[in-house]
Amino acid sequence: MQRNVLVALGGGPSPVINASLLGVAEACFADPRIGAVHAARHGIEGVLQEELVDLRAQDPREMALLRHTPASGAVGTCRYKLDDGCAEDFERIIDVLAAHGIGYFFYIGGNDSMDTADKVSRLARARGHDLVVAGVPKTIDNDLGDEARTIIDHTPGYASAARYWAATIRDVEEENRGMCVSERVSVLQAMGRKSGFLTAAARLADPERRMPLQLYFAETGHGLETLAANVDRALVRSGRVIVVVNEGFDVGAIGEARDGFGHVEYGASRTTAAQAVVNHLNAHGFPVRGTATGQVPGVLQRSTSLHRSTVDAAEAYEVGREAVRIATEEGTGYMATILRAPGDAYRAYYGKVPLRTVANSARSLPKEWIATDGIDVTDDFVRYAQPLLGEGFAEIPVEGGLQRFARLVLALAPKRLPSYVPVRMRDGTRSV
Repeated sequence: MQRNVLVALGGGPSPVINASLLGVAEACFADPRIGAVHAARHGIEGVLQEELVDLRAQDPREMALLRHTPASGAVGTCRYKLDDGCAEDFERIIDVLAAHGIGYFFYIGGNDSMDTADKVSRLARARGHDLVVAGVPKTIDNDLGDEARTIIDHTPGYASAARYWAATIRDVEEENRGMCVSERVSVLQAMGRKSGFLTAAARLADPERRMPLQLYFAETGHGLETLAANVDRALVRSGRVIVVVNEGFDVGAIGEARDGFGHVEYGASRTTAAQAVVNHLNAHGFPVRGTATGQVPGVLQRSTSLHRSTVDAAEAYEVGREAVRIATEEGTGYMATILRAPGDAYRAYYGKVPLRTVANSARSLPKEWIATDGIDVTDDFVRYAQPLLGEGFAEIPVEGGLQRFARLVLALAPKRLPSYVPVRMRDGTRSV
């Protein structure tokens, strides 16, 4: 008897999240044990509201374009926090899955999504529902797992965002070199909350350390005063400097806004770390003539596909396929994972880890990868991250001079249950 599939996206997107979606879908299409293959429209909110899109009914050419399409516009994601106060929501998820004969549920996401997947797996088991739940990792922040990298070596999405930063810093170096007689300090802000992996990726633009580049991680004890002193010394020495700050770098209160998971949403807060740094530096004054300017790339880091890593895209696809293999052959309660084979040459291999192990896990940039002065990374980090960038540029389908993205038909399957308002929407608002 065939079993149906539901796949959903959770949390913020990445440049390669749709490659994982395609990996799951194509592995399911090829398995004769699997019947209908649905995607939830806007992630877990779509599950709760029974908004399911038939992936088998899509134009195969549009499905193939998922491999090259960034972010989550193809089927949608959300930030809806499912916690102990959402018991009704968890029951609703099981009811929706049962009503549509879902035997396999795949959740593509980060820390919180894996926690949700684990809870759904355990609740289904407790209710006697024959449901297999598998997780597919995703986050550009690379903060999923443990610092020893025994749970996962790196997350799909990180390599492409790291490549974005390496390319951006190369461009900024040319700008700063040309404008340094007046705009001495270029300040940029990287995503990552309290994890410095993306900030560290800026060093990949200049592994030989020829640029006047300073990196400020949330993991170090630096603040505005020590940053200004470091900048002054660099200006005396080089006449210019590029500063990259982690969005979670401590600059004091920034009027924090929070997303549906309760995390600080730096892009929606009243100010940014980068702006606070620019303001402080310009008020502080420099030992040479000139000013500081700031840039915050924001969501471009996770939604720009021109800098996608070929390694990242291939691994995102394969880890989606691996999740299907794990679900169909080894049962419920696992996340597919990417690990690194021993040796000097980079080679990834795939495995599984219990959802309970990875749920709500979080890691920071390892201390041994931060230079002793706290404003750079070590060569060990460069050796870790450099192979993930890949060689050459990823394939970019073009139409009318612009990249062509996948456009799926988001017609919804007929609903089989009464309408439902998720717990966190009952005050008339939606999650953010």
